[in-house]
Amino acid sequence: MATSPEQMKQRTKEFALRVIRVCQSLDDGWIGRTMGQQLLRCGTSVGANYRAACRGRSPAEFRAKMGIVLEEADEAGFWMEMLIESNIVTAARLEGLHKEASELVAIAVSSLNTSRRSTR
Repeated sequence: MATSPEQMKQRTKEFALRVIRVCQSLDDGWIGRTMGQQLLRCGTSVGANYRAACRGRSPAEFRAKMGIVLEEADEAGFWMEMLIESNIVTAARLEGLHKEASELVAIAVSSLNTSRRSTR
């Protein structure tokens, strides 16, 4: 099922809000704070860069921004894995959010591939 740009804007915004809630709940020690800041930056960047991609003035600009979406969603997944594997957050707590990060990565890859094919 294809996702419209408006649906993706909403989906990436909801992803950012979920990331914010996770980060707000982390321990205020320096490790939790540092890892939370990393997750917060990349998790909220996904939606901001997706919106920028939608406003791209050229296919190259669209691909550049979607490349950032891909990188940031993948990085968010990494920080979630680090939170789980360091026993700061349970796997069950992040399962849905981590799955969403993986799906956003897959969507970004597919979008980039489609864009590349259509400009050849």
